Amino acid sequence: MMREEAMLSVENLRVAFPLRDGGVHEVVRGVSFTLGRERLGIVGESGSGKSQTGRAIMGLSAPEARISAERLDFQGVDLLHCSPAERRSLRGQRIAMVLQDPKYSLNPVMRIGEQIAETLLAHHRFSRAEVQLRVLQALSDVAIEDPARVSRLYPHEVSGGMGQRVMMAMMLIAEPQLLIADEPTSALDVTVQLQLLGILDKLVRLRGMGLIFISHDLRLVSSFCDRILVMYAGRVVEEIEASRLHEAQHPYTQGLLNCLPRLHQPRHPLPTLQRQEAWKEGGV
Repeated sequence: MMREEAMLSVENLRVAFPLRDGGVHEVVRGVSFTLGRERLGIVGESGSGKSQTGRAIMGLSAPEARISAERLDFQGVDLLHCSPAERRSLRGQRIAMVLQDPKYSLNPVMRIGEQIAETLLAHHRFSRAEVQLRVLQALSDVAIEDPARVSRLYPHEVSGGMGQRVMMAMMLIAEPQLLIADEPTSALDVTVQLQLLGILDKLVRLRGMGLIFISHDLRLVSSFCDRILVMYAGRVVEEIEASRLHEAQHPYTQGLLNCLPRLHQPRHPLPTLQRQEAWKEGGV
């Protein structure tokens, strides 16, 4: 882990959406962190703001979203104030995002190889033969056997796990420095989850990438990431090294850990998390 070489700096990030009565609802409230060439996990329940944080960094928030920050910097680029053309240049080439479900992210009427090639050609000019070689290599990099055959398939012809690997190949073919993975394993069985995590781990180590891994699965993130941010009601309530997660101090994090089932300590019923209103404002 190399946090001293921060490639991404986020200070007081806020994301709000307008309400029908003229007010606004903040879904991300003052989030701050830095990211180096490491694996950073962002954990929280549904609605905690973790996905909206990733989308704000990518510039993929809904048009009506109101985004502000004291600093939102990626390797010297001000993501908050750069032009739409600069944003498009960054996306895919230097920053990429893998979304949760390939069924809704892949174009159903385009062959897989064509979609991966489209991502590459949006940022680089290569001959047709070179593009084909790079597409096959990208599929091979994410552990897809017989990439030539898979490249000719349509998305509905592959499994969920293979579709997720195709999405990873598409996002990684331009060799970005930062990858945001939003719940990339939530719809997959445990065996395929482990395969995808192994692929991500290898790519981060070999390419020296930064990875933001967004998930609701605290146990999964603690075993895979270097550092963890725990979010609740749009705020970061705790930041801790993954190896020290058992030392977590905030009652929300402690409550999440306590709700995890333990193989050798059966408990019936499982404990439930008793939320406190003070947590919404960062208190304990």
